[in-house]
Amino acid sequence: MEAESPATFGELLREHRRAIGLTQEALAERAGLSARNIQSLERGANRPLKDTALRLIGALALGERDRVLLLSVATPTPRRRGANPAEAATAPPTAFTRPEVQHNLPAPLTPLVDRIEDQRAIQALLNRPGVRLVTLVGTGGVGKTRLALDVAAALAPAYADGAWLVELAPLADPNRLQDAVAKVLGLREQPGQPPLATALAYLASRHTLLLLDNCEHMVAAAAELAATLLRACPRLTILTTSREALAVPGERRYRVPSLSVPDLAHVPPPDRLLDYPAVELFVLRAQERRSTFALTAGNARAVAEICVRLDGIPLAIELAAARIGVRPPEAIAGRLDDRFRLLTGGPRTALPRQQTLRAALDWSWDLLAEPDRFLLRRLAVFAGGWTLAAAEAVCTGDGLETWAVLDGLDSLVNRSLVLADEIDEGEGRYRLLETVRQYASERLAAAGEEGRTRDRHLTYFLALAEAAEPELRGSEQTRWLAQLDGEHDNLRAALSWARKEADPEKWLRLAAALWRFWYVRGFFGEGRAWLEGALAAGAAGSPEVRARSLNGAGALAYQQGDYERAAGLYEESLAIRRARGDVPGIAASLNNLGALAYQEGEYDRAAALYEEGLALWKRLADQSGIAASLNNLGLVAFQQGKYEQAMDLHEESLTIRRALGYRWGIANSLNNLGLAAAARGEYARAVALHHESLRLGRDIGAGDLQAKGMEGLVSVAAATGQTRRGALLGGATEALREVLGVPLPPEQRADHERAASSLRAALGEEAFAAAWAEGRALSLEEALDQALESG
Repeated sequence: MEAESPATFGELLREHRRAIGLTQEALAERAGLSARNIQSLERGANRPLKDTALRLIGALALGERDRVLLLSVATPTPRRRGANPAEAATAPPTAFTRPEVQHNLPAPLTPLVDRIEDQRAIQALLNRPGVRLVTLVGTGGVGKTRLALDVAAALAPAYADGAWLVELAPLADPNRLQDAVAKVLGLREQPGQPPLATALAYLASRHTLLLLDNCEHMVAAAAELAATLLRACPRLTILTTSREALAVPGERRYRVPSLSVPDLAHVPPPDRLLDYPAVELFVLRAQERRSTFALTAGNARAVAEICVRLDGIPLAIELAAARIGVRPPEAIAGRLDDRFRLLTGGPRTALPRQQTLRAALDWSWDLLAEPDRFLLRRLAVFAGGWTLAAAEAVCTGDGLETWAVLDGLDSLVNRSLVLADEIDEGEGRYRLLETVRQYASERLAAAGEEGRTRDRHLTYFLALAEAAEPELRGSEQTRWLAQLDGEHDNLRAALSWARKEADPEKWLRLAAALWRFWYVRGFFGEGRAWLEGALAAGAAGSPEVRARSLNGAGALAYQQGDYERAAGLYEESLAIRRARGDVPGIAASLNNLGALAYQEGEYDRAAALYEEGLALWKRLADQSGIAASLNNLGLVAFQQGKYEQAMDLHEESLTIRRALGYRWGIANSLNNLGLAAAARGEYARAVALHHESLRLGRDIGAGDLQAKGMEGLVSVAAATGQTRRGALLGGATEALREVLGVPLPPEQRADHERAASSLRAALGEEAFAAAWAEGRALSLEEALDQALESG
C-alpha cells in the first residue's frame, strides 16, 4: 500500500481557517494580506514566503504543534542539487539545506510580533553598497536574537554560500571564538594551522552571511574577529547582536526598540488595544499558558499597564504572560513593583539569563567596569530622565569624579543600559527604562548610597526650581516652563524624598518655588497637596518662604473654587507680609483678596483692594504688578457694565504685558478683551482676540486660559447663530474643566447658562445633546482645532 502523501500548505491552511470559522477575506484582513493571496495559497498555486507563513500562523493563533507543522510544509528541506542521499543522511545536525541555500538557522517555534519595519530597515542597511557589518544593539530581552534570525533567514537565499549562525552566549572563553566559527562552517582542524586561518581560507572567495549572536561578553574578541574576516573575505557579510556595538570601522548600528505600548491615559477598547505589539505579544504568550485567555473590557487596562510598566521589553512581557496560568492580569500588574521576584519561569530550553528578568540584568551588570556600576546605580534616583549637568551634580563623589560622568554615560549608552534621547535644541537628555531603573535602585540601596545620592538630587532640583521661579512671569517664561515640564518627575521625586526624610524646610522651599508652574500648567490639586502638606509639616523656614507658600496654596485653592480656604491662606500670608514690611508681598496679597471679593460679587470692595495694590505696585515701579491690577480693575468694570472702561483698562494691561513678554498675562488680557468686545457686539474682533489667546495658551500649556477662550467663543457662537459649533465647544470646555478640576467661576455662570439655553432652544434638545456629547468626547487638541476654525 502506498504511503499517504503529507498535506500541503494550502490544504492545512484551509483546514485551520475553516476550523475557526473565518472566510478567506476575514483571514486576509487579520494577517494583513490580500484575499487573492489566500485563494492562491489554498489552491496550491503559490508557495508562501516565510514572512507570509508567519503572518498566517499568527492570524490563526495556532498551537505549538500546528505551527511547527505548517512551517515545515511551507519551507520543506530537500536535498541539495546533486548531493549524495547517504551524505545528506549523515550531514551534521547543525547544517541543513533548502533549494540552493545552505544555513543552520533554527526554524522559529512562534511567530515574530510586529518587527516588519525593523526587518526592512536592517535589510536595507545590509543592502547598502559597501556595508558589510551591521550590529543590532539593545537592552537585554528586547529581542535582538530573534530579529536577527528572521533577517538572516529572509536574506539567506541571496547568499550563494549560505547563512550561518554562531552562538556566542554559551562560550566563556574568548579564545574559543575562532573554534566556534570553524565548527559552524564544518571545517576540520588542519595540522599546524589555527582555526582562524582555516576559516579565512574557506571564506576568502565565498559569498556568505555570518551571524554572530550575543557578542557583549566577549566584544573585544568579536570585534577583532569581525575586522579580520571582513578584511580578508571581500564577499563576506556579518550580522551581529550585542548589548554594545563592536566599534569596528565600517560598522552600522541598528538599535532594536522595545515594542510599542498604549497610553495609559487613553486605553483603547480591547479590539484596538491588540493593535499595540506589546499587548499582542502578551496575549499570544498568555494563550500558550491558558488557551481560554482573551483580552476583555475587564482586563484590558491591567494588560496595558503590564506592557507599559515593563517598557515593551519582549522578554519581560513573555515572563509576565507566563504567570497567567496562576494569576489574572490584575494581580500581575499589582506585583510589578516586585518584578524581579515575579518575572521568573522562562522556557526551560532558554539560556539561564533568559529565564528570569533579574538574570538578564545580572548578565549586563557583571560586564560593567566598576566606575560604570557606580554611575548606573546612582542614576536610579532620577525619574523621567536627566541632563549631563544633572548627572554630574548628583552622581559624583564617593569614588566617582565629575570628569568621568560623560565617559560613563557614553559607555552605558553603548551597552544599551541608558537611553539617549535625541532633541532638536538645548541639552540632550538621558533616561533609564523602568525595569533597569528598579534594578539599579536595588543596587544603590545594597551599596548604602541611596540617602547621600537622593540628598544631592534634592539639592540640585531645589536650586533649579528656585532659579526658575522669578522667570515664570517674564519674557523667558516659555523656556523655563518647558524646562520644569521636562523635570516634573524629578521635582516630584525630590519633593517625595524631602517628605520621607522629614525635611519640611526643603519641602516647603521647593513647593513654594513651584506653585506658579503648577498654576499655569493646571496641576491645581497636585500643587495644592504638596504646598498644604509642607505647611502642615511645620517647616521652620523663613517667614518669606512661608508667606509665598501660603499665597501659592491660596491661588491654587482659588482656581479650584475653594474660596473659603483660599481666603484663610491669603489672610495668613498677608499678616506675615505686613509684619515683615514686605511691600511687594503685601501688594500681591491685596490683589488676591480683591479677586475673592470679586468672585463674591462685592465689586466696590474688590475695586478698593485692587486700587490699594496698584498704588503699591506703582510705588515700586513693578510693571508686572501694575498690569495685573489694571487687568483686575478691568474685570470689575466689565461686571458693572462699563464695557468701554473695561476695554481701556485691559488694553493698558495688555500693552505692558506685551512689553514684558509675559505670555500667560498676554493671553489672559486678550481673553478679557474678547469678552468686552463681544459685550459691545464686536463679534469679529472678539473671535480674533480669543483665537490669539488660545494660540498662546496652547503654546504655554495653560489649560485654564484655553477653557476661558473657548467659553468666550461659545458665547459668540450663540449670539451669531452658530448653534452647533457653540454646543460642540460648550461640551469640550465642560470636559476640559472637569479634567483640570477647575469649576466655572461664579461670575461667569450666568452668562454660560444663558448661552447654553440659547443654543438648546435653537437646536432642539436632541441635536443640542448630541453636539454637546460630541464636544465632550474631543481631545484637547481636537477641541482647540475646532475652536480656531473661522466659524
